Amino acid sequence: MRAERRHLRRHEALGALRWSAGAVALAAVTACGGIAIKPDPVLPQPLLQPLPSTVGLVLPNELRNYVHKETRWGVDWQIALGPGHVHLLRDIFKDSFSQVQEFKDLAAARAGTGLKAVFEPLIDQYSFVTDRDTGGRYDAVTIRYRINVYTPQGEKVDTLTLTGYGSALAKGMSSGAPLERATLAAMRDAAAKFLVQFPEQAAGQQLAHDEPLSVQSGLDAADNVQIEAVPIEESGPDGDAGVPTA
Repeated sequence: MRAERRHLRRHEALGALRWSAGAVALAAVTACGGIAIKPDPVLPQPLLQPLPSTVGLVLPNELRNYVHKETRWGVDWQIALGPGHVHLLRDIFKDSFSQVQEFKDLAAARAGTGLKAVFEPLIDQYSFVTDRDTGGRYDAVTIRYRINVYTPQGEKVDTLTLTGYGSALAKGMSSGAPLERATLAAMRDAAAKFLVQFPEQAAGQQLAHDEPLSVQSGLDAADNVQIEAVPIEESGPDGDAGVPTA
């Protein structure tokens, strides 16, 4: 009985010590004004043949300057998603199509020449949980995207919706590193889904024949086509979520 009590007291002491250390680290983070991260992924070269079309890519200011701000457990989080997504989307479309012309807005894209379609990706929602929310186990992120698809003349053909999931094992409460890894995993997950699944969509099949999109071609497709979103489990190399590769 005494041995059991000693074991119990030791367990309680260790638990209190861990909580105290976490509270001190969290207090230090709060004192420093919160946590700011700026995820910027690097995509592996996909083993896919680009579609033969030339397309326009509109990266509006709303996307370029997207910042998610949230206070969680007394800590101010600031996740600058815009710059990393500019790099990510340039890579995705460069790998998806033979030629890509980038524009600042739809009006500029209408003046483009030789385009078969125009894409305007946007971030609809970013949400996350931290290791404190999950009992010290992992950080997890969900990013929902909306991709507007237009004709070369700027007429809307369709809207694609896409969700990326990512998680990373926690390694302490004082750093934003696990959340940054989870965010990168979610961005890579979304990229892989687009690269693999877009060619199967109606618009993708038409662009595979190097045919320009038209409003009429969009009538046969359902509005808000959803690219399949499958949650990722928290198992993978280096403690990150497994991310599908194209």
